[in-house]
Amino acid sequence: MNSFRTELEDPIVQKDIIDLEKKIREFREGKIHDEKFRSLRLARGIYGQRQPGVQMIRIKLPFGKVSFKQILRIADISDEYASSNLHLTTRQDIQIHYVSLDRTPELWAKLEQDDITLREACGNTVRNVTASSTAGIDPNEPFDVSPYAHATFKYFLRNPICQEMGRKFKIAFSASEADSAFTYIHDLGFIPKVQVKEGKEIRGFKVLFGGGLGAQPSIAHAIKDFLHEDELIPYIEATLRVFDRHGERTNRNKARMKFLVAKLGLEEVLRLIEAEKVAIRFKKFVIDRETIALPEIPEIISLPEAQITDQFQYQRWLDTNVFEQKQEGFYGVYIKVTTGDIPTAKARKFISAISGLVADEIRITINQGLLLKFARKEALPLLFERLKELDFVKPGFDSVGDVTTCPGTDTCNLGISNSTELARVLEDLISDEYDELLDNQDIKIKISGCMNSCGQHGLAQIGFHGSSLKAAGKVVPAAQVLLGGGTLGDGLGRAADKVIKVPSKRTKDVVRFVLDNYKNNKHENELFNEYYDRLGKDHFYQLLKPLADLSTLTPDEFVDWGHEETFETAIGVGECAGVMIDLVSTLLLEAEEKLQWSVESFDAKAYSDSIYHAYSVFISSAKAMLLDKGINSSTQTGIIRDFDEQYKESSILAGLGSFNDLVLQINKNEPSAEFAQHYVGTTVDFINRIKKEKEAIQS
Repeated sequence: MNSFRTELEDPIVQKDIIDLEKKIREFREGKIHDEKFRSLRLARGIYGQRQPGVQMIRIKLPFGKVSFKQILRIADISDEYASSNLHLTTRQDIQIHYVSLDRTPELWAKLEQDDITLREACGNTVRNVTASSTAGIDPNEPFDVSPYAHATFKYFLRNPICQEMGRKFKIAFSASEADSAFTYIHDLGFIPKVQVKEGKEIRGFKVLFGGGLGAQPSIAHAIKDFLHEDELIPYIEATLRVFDRHGERTNRNKARMKFLVAKLGLEEVLRLIEAEKVAIRFKKFVIDRETIALPEIPEIISLPEAQITDQFQYQRWLDTNVFEQKQEGFYGVYIKVTTGDIPTAKARKFISAISGLVADEIRITINQGLLLKFARKEALPLLFERLKELDFVKPGFDSVGDVTTCPGTDTCNLGISNSTELARVLEDLISDEYDELLDNQDIKIKISGCMNSCGQHGLAQIGFHGSSLKAAGKVVPAAQVLLGGGTLGDGLGRAADKVIKVPSKRTKDVVRFVLDNYKNNKHENELFNEYYDRLGKDHFYQLLKPLADLSTLTPDEFVDWGHEETFETAIGVGECAGVMIDLVSTLLLEAEEKLQWSVESFDAKAYSDSIYHAYSVFISSAKAMLLDKGINSSTQTGIIRDFDEQYKESSILAGLGSFNDLVLQINKNEPSAEFAQHYVGTTVDFINRIKKEKEAIQS
């Protein structure tokens, strides 16, 4: 197991993995509380499955970029440690399932050999930074956003300001105003813009802020029409610092940025962000535009002659799955991946099939598919035939027949219904009965196994999320139907309306009723959401109401899709974000560990990191002392306020003034060596005072 100690070149990564191995051992020995350990492993991409004793591993692939070699490495890992399957996610990650916890350090080390990380793929962190899969080749893009997405990923990975926030934080970059990365449902979203001043092109971004899906969708606010590219990283950092300090931590259902905006008001949150800028490391951060170069273009070679076996299918594939890149003479090729699942054996055949015909760079798409780049026109027939052998030429990429879904009850603790089997059923329905709609990219069908919207049902024209109903004294698997969501472009979007709840087995009829109604009654060139708005929500409620009639249930409707047994709701504890641990001793131990990190960062001249670690020491130790009095504050600002109220007469604060003034020096000073030395020194003094106070109480 410890072979990675010598195989890994990066000492930071090596330390990370060794620390995980140590923490697993301490957890097994009962030295680390279960929920504290959960928080730790989630931040390392290790997520508890619905099935006891095994883990889902989320592999973090910034903006979905992955090489042939990396795909093969992940396939090997899945064969050795998991279930020989690769699952593509809506955040452009790859997940593998059924992994033993004790083998995760070794697994992680082997992935890192090909520059693949698990770090911060889950938990209360900055999640995978997503971007339009077409970035770099999009004919409509002002510039390639890939280097900016990569710089964001790299800057905030292991950054102390975003390791233990109240909740996860999601960032997206769209390639153009088409907004294919859905910036409007992200905590921060960026759309590239160009200004020309004195004949010089200046790059920047339109900024979307405070969006999110989940059980309570919120469309993001457009807060800046143009943020200069050099201000991108500083603005994100200031935002994260505000979110960390003011965000909710007790009620995780109210802990996203959108709720902080609702609580404080948009204007106040933006004011706090501006005020925070004095304390951040860089006021300007120049991003290397060449960091993510275009992949090497395949050489012109003599290709084997390809005999097209089905000319109609080939033309349909060209029409729906292939587009001309902005690079003249080259084509991007989309691959529709049903439910986002690729068996490892198929993954290897796939890489073999495309090698030499496309560039060595694949992008995982936000709807769980794949994008190949730089296919030459003369290579398309051979590429089609090779992909056809793998059943990878289904037409209708990103159409009504390309259904997005989360894993649902297959593996997720929060899953209520089997979303993956439903996705297969609906894709077959569209293919069999609505083949003419396979080139319709206006209507999207998206499914989540629960209300949390991992399958993005809240932004679909036709969406479903898992639910349940009761009838005849039994529980019926059900689907909440949502209609009218979608992307409007340039950061604008709309959340779908909840219309009606029906038994899951009737979802095929829901789709039939809705599509037939649209096809038969729409005006010429009328888009689906225009049609939905014209008729109104009640029209569709009345249309679907017969399907909600529980007096006509048949025995098979008490059984969920893909199952044989009668349906039962079995929801576990969700792990979409880490759980805060309210144990005094644990928090004080954490404070000691963070103090060590602060000193190490100072010695390495990483003064900003040192200061933020020291700030975390103040917060952890103050929270521990408040818990000693039975006070559980829900935000860091609340901890600061409550500590002043409870300990203002104590020896801890004697001669120091208020705890508020002591701690919040952090956002009133530049992160200089002098301030870092002073701030860390006050932290050491504060910890020593707490120790004396505890000793006095215990004696």
